[in-house]
Formats: sequence, C-alpha cells, structure tokens
Amino acid sequence: MNVSDYQFIEPERPKKRRWLKWLITAVIVSVIGGVAVAGSGFVYVTTQLRAAGIEVFSTDGQTFELPTAADIQGPISMLLIGSDTRANQGANYGDSEAELADVIILVKINEARTNAVALSFPRDLMVSVPECPNPNGGDPFPAKDYVQINSTMNYGGPACTLLAVQQLTGLEIPYLAMIDFKGVIAMSEAVGGVEVCVSEPINDTYSKLYLEPGYHTLIGEQALAFLRTRHGVGDGSDLARISNQQVFLTSLVRKLKDDGALTNPFTLFRIGTAALNNMTLSRSLTDLGVIFGIAREVNDVDLDKITFLKLPVYDLEGDYAGRVAPQTERSALLFEKLINDEELILSEANFGIGAVVAEEQPTDQTDPQATPTEDPVTTDLEATAEPTAEALPEWAQGTNAATFSCSK
Repeated sequence: MNVSDYQFIEPERPKKRRWLKWLITAVIVSVIGGVAVAGSGFVYVTTQLRAAGIEVFSTDGQTFELPTAADIQGPISMLLIGSDTRANQGANYGDSEAELADVIILVKINEARTNAVALSFPRDLMVSVPECPNPNGGDPFPAKDYVQINSTMNYGGPACTLLAVQQLTGLEIPYLAMIDFKGVIAMSEAVGGVEVCVSEPINDTYSKLYLEPGYHTLIGEQALAFLRTRHGVGDGSDLARISNQQVFLTSLVRKLKDDGALTNPFTLFRIGTAALNNMTLSRSLTDLGVIFGIAREVNDVDLDKITFLKLPVYDLEGDYAGRVAPQTERSALLFEKLINDEELILSEANFGIGAVVAEEQPTDQTDPQATPTEDPVTTDLEATAEPTAEALPEWAQGTNAATFSCSK
C-alpha cells in the first residue's frame, strides 16, 4: 500500500466510528425510552386500577381488602360480571337506562390447583337478596325475598350482585371483576380474536350476528355479538346462550394458555390495559401483583380440569313464567363441593342445548382464517380427559377447556 492509498483510506475510519457511535447511542436512547414508556404505563395502569376499585363485602358485612401472598396461594373465588349498561357505549346497543348483570360467572380455583370451575348463573334466575350497601352513600337497600338476579346490579351495584351470589352459594367470594361492552371488544382485539366453531347458521337480528357453519375467528363487535346472542342459538333461552358462551370461553382459555399469556406479565399487562377503562374491580383486585399472581395460579390448572358448568335450574310458572329457580338438591351439591374446595369434574361434555362437542378440530389452528373443507359435523362425544376425582352426576351440564365444541 503506498502513501496515497493510506491517505485515501484513513479519513473514512473516523466516519465509521462515528456511525457506530450514533448507532449505539440510538439503541441506548430507545431502550431508555422504552423503559420510560413502560414505567409511565405502569403508573397509568396502577392509577386506573385504584380508580376502578369499589368496596365489596361478605354477607356478614366485612370488607374484602387486598389479599396477602398466602391468600393467593390458597383457594381463589372470583365473580365475573358482564354489564349491559348502555352508558358511553355508543348508539349500537339502544338507550336503556337500566344497568343489568348480563353475564354472571363464579370462578373457583381449588388450593391444590387440580381444578378450576366456571359456574354460570342464568340472568333470569330468581333469588333472594340480602341488604346491600348504597354505593352512593346513604341508607342501605333493604333485603328482598325474590328478585331476578340480573336486576341486583341495577338495585345496588355490582357489590349487591356479589352479595346475592354469596348468599345463594354460601361461598365467600372476595374478588369481583365487571366488564362492559367496550371492554369485551377491547379484550378480544388485544388477544387477536377468538376462534369458534358454528355447527348451524346463526342469524340473529337482535345482536346482528350472522355466521355460516364452520370455524370463525371473532374479534371486536362480532366477538361481543357472539357472547350476547340468545335468539341465534338453541331454543333462544338464556340456558342456550350460556352453552354458546362456553364455546367462546373454552377457546379463549386454550388460546391464553397456548400463547403463554397467563404467565407473561407484558402480555397480561397489554390485555388488561386494553379493557381497563371499561372495567370495575373490587379493591381486592386493584393491585398488579395480585392480578399477575392469580393469573399464574390459573395457569397451573390443566385444560381438562378447567370445568365450565351451568347452575341446575327449573322453569317457573304463573307470575314468574319465563324465569328459572335453582334446583335445590342439585345446586346444593355443587355449592357444597365449592365450599369444601373439592374438584368438580365432568365425565363427559354435556351442554344440554346451545352447543355440542365438535367431531373435528380446526384444520390449521395457526391460521386465524382457517375453515374446514366441510361443515363441522357434531355429535355428543365423550370428552377425552379421564377425571381424577369422582365425576359429577349425569345431570350436570357443561364442558371443560380441553374439549372443542360448536355452537348449535
């Protein structure tokens, strides 16, 4: 190499070093910025959680506070409520002034983490209600002997619905989470949609849900319509609607478990943030550590041990025609098992009406638009899981999260 060559190359070397320096600086700035954004997001979510918290009570009047680590490691009981409020929901859902509990599900995870139960209560279930604190202050709302359970929220807020379920079941339930229409839409978008199977056409002019037989990935308004549809499945009853909801919810649980969302704090943070502005939580849930802790405990339960059940009921007549009441002995058996922290396992899926077990699974679960070449043929097949505990009697209706099912 001669001198002229050296003089030509040498000036370029500092430029390369400067380019490398700029790159390193940019990476450092990006990382610091990301941490700052995450930190501000954490502060925002923490602030929103505290703002969303409400006081909830046991039937003896005690307030449920934030749990300890030991509490989270023990049995976990939570009430999930889907609100049908029209306030701030837009013009698509009408202008009803009532705020009712459209969906009511009791979730119980046993201490051994060998079983989780999601017990659905029909919204037209007739129950007695204890005295409920007035969420706006002032005198409490008096106890009532016989009311429709979904009206308890309009009567005394979600804390009143929680009290009604505690009185009915005898189970202490320290956690409550309520979500409205916008929250359901946001969460379905955050998880990238939920795949469901439809065995017969759904044409529901009320919820505006129209689906052909096959597999569909539902997201946004369509996911909400699927959860709300009643006239599009089964006999149009709320019991059929619960079966249809179990098709959606079991698929959602499988997706969250498969994606590792329940053990990934960043994913869980993203999903929770998406719906937080449209949720109401008990104060016992207004801590990210508590939420992450409970999610991890749920993740420890195998899919075939996550049981979805309907409350056993019978049809009422006369003045209460069109409503239902608990079947005393059958309901008492479920409540006793929940209180005693026993496993509630089905020997086979038994939906009753509104859904059936799918004979075929999706052909390509990695493709959200995957549709089988033929319409899914459904039949009442036995669930593949072998129960480790004594199975519930044949009258128990429901399924488990490992069983693929189709609305019908």
